[in-house]
Amino acid sequence: MSEVKQGLYYSKEHEWVEKVDSNKVRIGITDFAQHQLGDIVFVEFPAVGDEVTSGTSVGSVESVKTVSDIYSPVSGKVTAVNEQLEDSPELVNSSPYGDGWMIEVEVADLEEAVKELLTEEDYKTFIAEDE
Repeated sequence: MSEVKQGLYYSKEHEWVEKVDSNKVRIGITDFAQHQLGDIVFVEFPAVGDEVTSGTSVGSVESVKTVSDIYSPVSGKVTAVNEQLEDSPELVNSSPYGDGWMIEVEVADLEEAVKELLTEEDYKTFIAEDE
């Protein structure tokens, strides 16, 4: 069974969102998603300073099985990318909620940004039928 971490928000596209401070979030793909993809060999993400829009593709994850888009669950400006993933994309598999994070985004209104996302319990229910 996939790990669903407490205190995070989730999208139906299997990204997670963690509040970093009052107007910044960290984003990655869920444990469920990395299990579905298999061994990750390459991660592509936007550049620092890029504007991202909720629900649109902001990069991709390439595994030995397939290439899958990464969708931004929030709108805002990219303030950081996880450069470790350039040399060690497998961190997404070994630590999807930790060292495998992908981007940080500054949002205008944090509460508004996460309002449409799933809670931990909602996400567990959402993926239960696929596990």
